[in-house]
Amino acid sequence: MGITSIVRPYFNKKYQQLRQSEMNADAEQRELLMRMVRQAQNTEWGRKHHYAEIQSYEDFQQQVPISTYEEVKGYIDRMRHGEKDVLWPGKVKWYAKSSGTTNDKSKFIPVSKQGLKDTHYAGSEHVVTYYLHNNPKSRLFDGRALILGGSHEQNYDVKESLVGDLSAILIENISPLANLVRVPKKSTALLSDFEIKRDLIAREAKDKNVTNLSGVPSWMLSVLTRLQEVTGKQDISAIWPNLEVFFHGGVAFTPYRERYKEIVSSPNMHYMETYNASEGFFGVQNEPSDTSMLLLTNLGVFYEFIPLEEVGSENPHALPIWEVETDRNYAMVISTTSGLWRYQIGDTVKFTNLRPYKFFISGRTKSFINAFGEELIVDNAEKGLAEACSKTGAEVAEYTAAPVFMDSNGKCRHQWIIDFRKEPQDLSEFAETLDKALQRINSDYEAKRYKDITLQPLEIIKAPNGLFDQWLKSKGKLGGQHKVPRLCNDRKIADEILAMISNDEK
Repeated sequence: MGITSIVRPYFNKKYQQLRQSEMNADAEQRELLMRMVRQAQNTEWGRKHHYAEIQSYEDFQQQVPISTYEEVKGYIDRMRHGEKDVLWPGKVKWYAKSSGTTNDKSKFIPVSKQGLKDTHYAGSEHVVTYYLHNNPKSRLFDGRALILGGSHEQNYDVKESLVGDLSAILIENISPLANLVRVPKKSTALLSDFEIKRDLIAREAKDKNVTNLSGVPSWMLSVLTRLQEVTGKQDISAIWPNLEVFFHGGVAFTPYRERYKEIVSSPNMHYMETYNASEGFFGVQNEPSDTSMLLLTNLGVFYEFIPLEEVGSENPHALPIWEVETDRNYAMVISTTSGLWRYQIGDTVKFTNLRPYKFFISGRTKSFINAFGEELIVDNAEKGLAEACSKTGAEVAEYTAAPVFMDSNGKCRHQWIIDFRKEPQDLSEFAETLDKALQRINSDYEAKRYKDITLQPLEIIKAPNGLFDQWLKSKGKLGGQHKVPRLCNDRKIADEILAMISNDEK
């Protein structure tokens, strides 16, 4: 009898509990908020915002402001220096290093012991629970898990204060028992040099019985490519015949799906999306036939949502989950057991179902192009690229897009810089298909493209293979959970990458 058979009864019971939770989300969220408020009422933040007087969500909404990282950075910085009882009771040891803001290269998100336990690790348990329910023949625990992680380092030289990628924090604090069924070894997993790390991972894991993968699609693909080189085998299923699932998140899977299908031939391979950010574990694809994710409302996260049209306004009105609607874009606002309160994380979501609450990530509040009123979001871009790839047989490895405000002829357009894994035979056909798809998906884009009056046809520039990795490396962001910004409303990133292309051609 394998380990999976032994633990399955536990997960079967867990599944029944989660099903009940799905239908009681509204009440669970109200109860969670009040528990968190009671816990934090004697912190500096709690005293400032009169947590002791809060008796309901409506009180909380009136007394606590919606915040961004810039507005709580000072509190977090003091916590990183060792102060206690600031945003959350006690001292917080760990800080997840996330992509930066306008003013800072990086954000440092507090991760308390409670947040680790009741959000991140509990979220991972939810993922496994749903997966085992959907796959009764799974032998998930009878082999090894290949988990990609980043690295961590000392924080301000303060004893017992550390910063790192969330994945590194999770690996560092994982149960010793879990280390018995995962690869690579911890010292390899926490290396900071990704190029060295991916080679060591491939060599350590090639002879192991790997049954599951966890990580960001782009970085995992890089590891699998190195595995092919090390073993001389092109089919990952020939190296790991019992590989059955890739738990992925961090970036949209659409641009990578066909490539994974090419290199993992097993018909028993599954792909399951998760939404685990530095700030919390928010969602999981709980039904294989549905690409949307279930909002996890029974972990240490209280959710609110700002209608996208109100983002950036002086007094945006946030809605609790029991007031959201389907088919509207919302910016996510969270309060957590790590001390974030009504915090805007920067992601936008759109609900596809209510009770249970199901959604998909539609983009970033700062990852869009609206230079001419076109309001192009990442979800539009992913769908348009998928259609263009399907029609032309192309495969996209990485991309970014930005507006050209006015060229030498007074023309305005969108400029897409794309690293093709497989180039289309006719680049102009690819560009035309993408352009028409975007017009059909987005009425604002269609209006601005009308008769080429405001926007001319989009432009595509082919980037040399691996150039985006070089750009990330130049920013110190190669590996871990870092990703290429997809859409930008200015030209800063696009011009940096174009300069690298120009230098590469010299």
